[in-house]
Amino acid sequence: MRITELLKSESIELGVKVLGKEEAIDRLVSLMDAGGRLKDTAGYKEGILAREALGSTAIGEGIAIPHAKVEAVKEPGLAAMVVPEGVDYDAFDGSLANLLFMIAAPAEGADVHLEALSRLSTLLMNPGFKEGLMGAADKDEFLRIIDEAEVERFGALEGEAGQDAKADAKMSAKTDAKAGAKTDAQAGAEAGSSSGYRVLAVTACPTGIAHTYMAAENLENTGKKLGIALKAETDGSGGAQNVLTREEIAAADAIIIAADKNVEMARFDGKPVIMVPVADGIHKAEELIKRAVDGTVPVYHHTGAAGGESVSEGNDSIGRTIYKHLMNGVSHMLPFVIGGGILIALAFLFDDYSINPANFGKNTPLAAYLKTVGEQAFGMMLPILAGFIAMSIADRPGLAVGLVAGLIAKMGSTFANPAGGDVNAGFLGALFAGFVGGYIVAGLRKLFSKLPKSLEGIKPVLLYPVIGIFLAAVVTTFINPYMGMINDGLTRFLNGMGGTSRIVLGMALGAMMSIDMGGPFNKAAYVFGTAQLAEGNFEVMAAVMAGGMVPPIAIALCTTFFKKKFTAKERQSGIVNYVMGLSFITEGAIPFAAQDPLRVIPSCIIGSAIAGGLSMAFGCTLRAPHGGIFVLPTIGNSFMYLAAVVVGAAAGCVILGMLKKNAVE
Repeated sequence: MRITELLKSESIELGVKVLGKEEAIDRLVSLMDAGGRLKDTAGYKEGILAREALGSTAIGEGIAIPHAKVEAVKEPGLAAMVVPEGVDYDAFDGSLANLLFMIAAPAEGADVHLEALSRLSTLLMNPGFKEGLMGAADKDEFLRIIDEAEVERFGALEGEAGQDAKADAKMSAKTDAKAGAKTDAQAGAEAGSSSGYRVLAVTACPTGIAHTYMAAENLENTGKKLGIALKAETDGSGGAQNVLTREEIAAADAIIIAADKNVEMARFDGKPVIMVPVADGIHKAEELIKRAVDGTVPVYHHTGAAGGESVSEGNDSIGRTIYKHLMNGVSHMLPFVIGGGILIALAFLFDDYSINPANFGKNTPLAAYLKTVGEQAFGMMLPILAGFIAMSIADRPGLAVGLVAGLIAKMGSTFANPAGGDVNAGFLGALFAGFVGGYIVAGLRKLFSKLPKSLEGIKPVLLYPVIGIFLAAVVTTFINPYMGMINDGLTRFLNGMGGTSRIVLGMALGAMMSIDMGGPFNKAAYVFGTAQLAEGNFEVMAAVMAGGMVPPIAIALCTTFFKKKFTAKERQSGIVNYVMGLSFITEGAIPFAAQDPLRVIPSCIIGSAIAGGLSMAFGCTLRAPHGGIFVLPTIGNSFMYLAAVVVGAAAGCVILGMLKKNAVE
């Protein structure tokens, strides 16, 4: 399938003017729909936004490739848009996107389209291609430029006349390692080095459609430029291509893993390995390759964990590894906390306190139903947290072990009372149980690796679950009383805090939400807030969300009232920040913070601290750890909560307006 078979004339628009990222996405979705590729426009847009939530699909240098692989797609397709004035698409380098390609891939069915999509991603990394498309006079010329570039770079497809076998072999080698044909990089490597490739790479992004191939292409091209033979395996949506062989791995100096999802790592045991996000393969290829050959890359040791993550040398630091496992558990836990918490809050909203104050929340049939469902969802948060921490450590065999260990922690089981109820291990107990379960299974996998291959089939269905669940339960049961003492002590400490102390705590948590806006400090405050929800302390979560809402709103206000401090592009982005701030999406402030951190971050920290402190002072409560203004009716003392956010945002706005210099267009 050719690129031009996926891109219809009806799905191309040149000379477009859009005001922001959201409008650009809407325009591209409409173009995709005009090409007859979609069966559910809203569902497809939802998939696009979900992918953007993982990280902007703008790759810098004026290019953005939003994409989604969802059920809403009827057949694979492309949409293209040229925006001469550019649109802010949250690119890492701050550049405006002028050329946008949107990709639609069906969730099921044959993946014949993936080859064409990978070629498009590859072509976009080549100099001159983008400029040619930007200068196209009409849609026909736009399509002709793509068609000519595809033939020149990859050769003709099978069966097309006028192209020789050499071009076919070159294309096949680039897209199918099993065919055995050699790529240009392979030929260069064999000519220049008797041992083959000096550097190997594996690239992978969550959807496996665009960034996977762009990173691979850029790494190979940069390797050629540096005179360093490099081969890149792509772990895309259609499976692994250009697969690295044992001989190549053994002969290589180092391995670069540019991936945002787990890849097969056992094969790299004992080799120097660099692990980075897939975006680094696109933007930092030269730096990665030079580092790979300078002899300073630590050696990787495989532990059998998911994605091969190891706490030994050659990988992330111990702290970073633990943080990643914890965030995997928290991200899977949040839907249960948010859904359950909001339903419980709605139960109180719709109930009648006067009927029976002792049964408030379940006095009316509707309230009772909402509270019952909400409590069931909310009650799953601790097992889910533990289960997915364990799964992050030990892959799928760790899930059941972690879930059961988390349930043991939630029950507060002890050896004296296995049924539980005597101690409150709570969030900390479940967190500990998840790590215990994960590392127990990782240890079992390493231990059982010495068993005969004939017993391979019984490991995941018998050995891991039976032995793993038992051992994790024993360890969790042993530690529960100690976790209970810590939880009880923390609860007593918080409950015993006076007005001033609680305000200081709220200020500290609010400030932490702004220090790195989605980074470790932000996540630490957020996790503490969700942990306190499980303990019935709803004031902490209110202060955390207030602090997190302030940065985008403060920046948006500043772009409105201090217009001279910002460029026209920044003022347009500021409008979007109103929505992001009100929705409790702190990350909306990141582009502004990245451009001017010494002024933006301190201003936001002060504003967030004020909001968090005021929320505590007013006694505001929040039962759901998300939602922003949309859950305002369920917030305790909602009017004063809104006032706390407004005051904090206004303070941040004024400070930022005083600190920033006038912008130069």
